[in-house]
Amino acid sequence: MTKVISALSVSVDGYITGRNPGPGQGLGDAGFLFDWYFDGDTPSTVFDGFKLSAQSAKVFDALASRDGAVVCGRNTYEDSDRFGDDGSPHPTAPLFVLSHRPAPRSHGRQTLITTGIEDAIAAARQAAGDKDVCLMGGGVTSEALKAGLVDEIVLHQVPVLLGGGRPFFQELPAHIRLELIKAVPAPGVTHLHYTVIR
Repeated sequence: MTKVISALSVSVDGYITGRNPGPGQGLGDAGFLFDWYFDGDTPSTVFDGFKLSAQSAKVFDALASRDGAVVCGRNTYEDSDRFGDDGSPHPTAPLFVLSHRPAPRSHGRQTLITTGIEDAIAAARQAAGDKDVCLMGGGVTSEALKAGLVDEIVLHQVPVLLGGGRPFFQELPAHIRLELIKAVPAPGVTHLHYTVIR
């Protein structure tokens, strides 16, 4: 059964970017939130070029191999230089971009959705088949949580206090309770896997 999962690198104080993120600047002054992708000696079986610690590779590849489609918001899309206008952050999964305004050039493995989070996730589910839908970005994750559409949240928590940047979670209308499924300490990151309690 397809699940909707958000899995992002995050600082201990809850930021997914540093200060001044944007096109050509990526995560601003916090690009090191992804250092754990490259600071090990275990190659990823899903992403070429990723060399993680043995602990992180096991967690990362288990999640990445389940991804059948990705949904991201406009900020993430622009900060990532639009994934080349036809690509995706995942080597095989198509990308669905949720935006309230047209994208300048989206084609190839990219689909623009302007009618809301429910439609974006529905389209991604259809494309994913029996695999999962991965949410990429704080705004998209928050909107999906508000709509009751998120099944699991994974925090790849990097031991740093950024003190500013773009927070992972935006304001939510009510408490959302989580249950910890697994915690995996690894060099430079702790992987915290939660299920959303409904």
